[in-house]
This record gives sequence, C-alpha cells and structure tokens, in this order.
Amino acid sequence: MNRTPGRPLRADAERSVRAILAAAERVLAEHPGATMEQIAEAAGVTRTTVHRRFANRQALVDALATEAAAKLAEAIEDGHPETAPPLVALHRATANVLRVKAAWGFALGPAAAGSEPAARIHEEIARRCVELLGRIQEQGVIAADADLEWVRRVYYALIGEVLHGEPAHGCGPATAGTATAGTTTALDPDALAARIVDTVLHGVGPRPAG
Repeated sequence: MNRTPGRPLRADAERSVRAILAAAERVLAEHPGATMEQIAEAAGVTRTTVHRRFANRQALVDALATEAAAKLAEAIEDGHPETAPPLVALHRATANVLRVKAAWGFALGPAAAGSEPAARIHEEIARRCVELLGRIQEQGVIAADADLEWVRRVYYALIGEVLHGEPAHGCGPATAGTATAGTTTALDPDALAARIVDTVLHGVGPRPAG
C-alpha cells in the first residue's frame, strides 16, 4: 500500500482504501484475473485513486490478504481464547472464523497467499490455536499424548471442508480455493462450529454408553 510509514491515513483516505479492498474481494472472488480498472469501477473510484493507494496489482492483493488475516485474528480474539472456558472459546472462535472465511474467500485463499505480513498473522493464529487446544488437553478432553499440531491441522481441514466441500448447499466456491461471501449463514455457523468441534474432540465413532 502506498502510504508513508507511521503516518495514519485521513478518514476519507481510509474509507477509500476500505472500499477498494472490499471491492477487490468481491471482484477477485468471482474473477481472479480481474484488472485494477475493474476493481476501481466496482469500488466506485477512479483508476488513479486505486494506483495512488496501491503501487500495482500485487500490492493490492497483498494488502487484501493482510486485511483479511487481521479480520481473522480479530474473530479469534472475540472468542477470548486465553480467558474464556476453553471449549466455549473454541466454539465461538470457530463460528467467527467460518463467517470471516466465507466473507473473505479470495483474500484467505491460495491466490492471495504471498503476503509476508499476512503470513506472520497466520503463524500467530496457528500458535494461539495450539495454545487453546493445550488448555483443552489440560482438562482431559484431548488425550494427554495427542500431537496438538496434528490436532490443529485436522481442525483446519474440517473448517476448509465446511467452506469448500458442499457447493450444492451454498458452502462451495464459484472457483476452487475461494468461498462465496455469506455462504456459511445458509447452514448456520454456530451449528457448523458445534459439529467441527465435536468431530475434532470426539471423532466419528460411537459414544461410550452413559
């Protein structure tokens, strides 16, 4: 993003950037090869305005990926993973993540994965996820000898399957690796979060009697 380090954007400039990023997500989710001109048109701004904020298309995609990663981090923070009861935190964070991933399918997909700032945010998210799983493990819900990094990967895989695995029910993307904005609402993110958490913690085998 073309901005002076340490100098916050004016309110109108900030609104312009937000509008451009929101438009970029909408346009690129449907047409990954869309041009800066098409994004500018969708944002309701001139091409010059877009180029003033972003040096080139890759800079725009990188900023979009970073913005989406920050939204994801905020969604997890809203679950209070360090202070809430661990299972409550995991459920709430999962539902929040489903909503964010559905709304930012392109920015959180492979096509926008090259942003180093976004990668650092995702690394921190993964670390916090393992820490939360560790709190659950301490309660005896996860086996004491379980590899928490593997548990995290299974958890991530289930979230990905929910978002991309059922196109007939509105959760699938128009193109591989992206999700359609708002799609999880059709199946209720809270209900899906409960299923994901239950599967991660208890698998799919029969429950013990009693």
